[in-house]
Amino acid sequence: MTELHVQGLPVSAIAEEFGTPLYLYDADVLSDTYTALRQRLHPAVDVYFSLKANPNVSVCAELVRAGAGTEVSSAIELATARLAGSRPEHTIFLGPGKTDDELRACVDAGIRTVVVESAGELRRLDALVPERGGAPVDVLLRVNPAFSTKGSGLSMGGKPRQFGIDEQDVPSVVALAATLPHVRVAGLHAYMGTRILDAADIAHNTRGILAMSRELHRSCGVPLDTVDIGGGLGVAYFDNEKDLDLDAVTAGVNAAVEEFLAEHPDTRLIMELGRYLVAFAGRYVVRVLDVKTSRGEAFAIADGGTNHHMAAVGIGSFVKRNFPIRSLTRFDEPATGPCTVTGPLCTPNDVIGKKVPLAPVAVGDLLGVERSGAYGPSASPVQFLSHGYPAEVMVRDGRAHLVRRRDTAEDLLGKQILLPVRSGNRRDEPMNRDETIEAVKAALADVLQRELPATREDTRLFEDLHLDSTSVLEVLMTLEDSVGIEVDPEDLEPEHLKTIGSLADYALDQAGERSRG
Repeated sequence: MTELHVQGLPVSAIAEEFGTPLYLYDADVLSDTYTALRQRLHPAVDVYFSLKANPNVSVCAELVRAGAGTEVSSAIELATARLAGSRPEHTIFLGPGKTDDELRACVDAGIRTVVVESAGELRRLDALVPERGGAPVDVLLRVNPAFSTKGSGLSMGGKPRQFGIDEQDVPSVVALAATLPHVRVAGLHAYMGTRILDAADIAHNTRGILAMSRELHRSCGVPLDTVDIGGGLGVAYFDNEKDLDLDAVTAGVNAAVEEFLAEHPDTRLIMELGRYLVAFAGRYVVRVLDVKTSRGEAFAIADGGTNHHMAAVGIGSFVKRNFPIRSLTRFDEPATGPCTVTGPLCTPNDVIGKKVPLAPVAVGDLLGVERSGAYGPSASPVQFLSHGYPAEVMVRDGRAHLVRRRDTAEDLLGKQILLPVRSGNRRDEPMNRDETIEAVKAALADVLQRELPATREDTRLFEDLHLDSTSVLEVLMTLEDSVGIEVDPEDLEPEHLKTIGSLADYALDQAGERSRG
């Protein structure tokens, strides 16, 4: 029995040190994947890492050190890229629904470009730049192309979408931009789809984006300093899928780029990649807690499941298909039979592998979901049953490093706020005067143990209701609970106890002091 080793480290030792479930990354695979693409891709094409695929700062830092730029879609991703060492001039920000605060952060950071998704967003950005005291901001116009995507199971363009500006509307937005002094259109962006596994389809989409860019430049004069051709390079997860032929991919893309550069030699292009750069480097590691048979089907119940790896449940697929799953404890042993691998959640949907061919599985074994470096915990319901985020570990230079600690009870509960326990009818939000008068009347009825006669706010406590000093004290104690005040006897004056109205005013004053304090 031979277990998996990562850069010479046995996976059992890593699991023992950091616990399970965990995500395990291999830094060598990260850098090798980037380098293999970079060496083959046309030098005019910059490779940018899309943090949405894996926002771990150490994962991002490995790719930045290898030479990748960063593509971010939130203020936190922008901060992550900066922390990972990505320079502003190598960072772009895109995505629908940017807030004003996110646009301000882009201006303040001085990033390479903001990818604008609509005329309204362009106007908002233009209005924000002066308050930051900066120079005009470069933008790319995200275009929803008229042509259709090939090879993508999830098309991002070519049909009605919330993304970008329809191709036929680009000239009017270019004209609008010419009237806005604080933004400068520097080029175009288009993203056609994701997880494309055919090199010819990638070449087709690239040629279509570049042809559209040429035509828009000709028809409305849009500058082409930068053209973002998207990415969408796929990863084979399922049976009957094959990994991309990288030589064929880059040959097709490079040919389209060369043709385009013959007319626009000064244009820089961007290929933005998320899944392709990180998927191969990651593995989701779980420990088997129980092995059982139900109506003839073998089950392995693990300590992690779809709460950390929602992609493995087959979301978006009509038929459940398995990510590649292997025994890490018996890594060299052949499969002996099917076993369904589930997690610890209280739902029958918590299945990370249905009837997976596996080597014999025993309690305590480690199983690994391969190719899991993209869209793992950040795209999963990690709070289900309050399990929280798993640990994330990276092996670099033959050593295992914790790059995200697993969530603790303090992490999960520390962000929650427990309301104070009510005592009787006590409330913590301040009452208005009418409510306080009613509370005084209720306290009086409670203390006097009888139904009050017809009362008004000028009803006198002593003369009309015949309270004595003990009764007044009991009323005040009742109001402490029902109105939420603290009575200081030294603050009490005779005029506070004259009428129902004066007592209500005193209670309101005390409640106001308490809320301010």
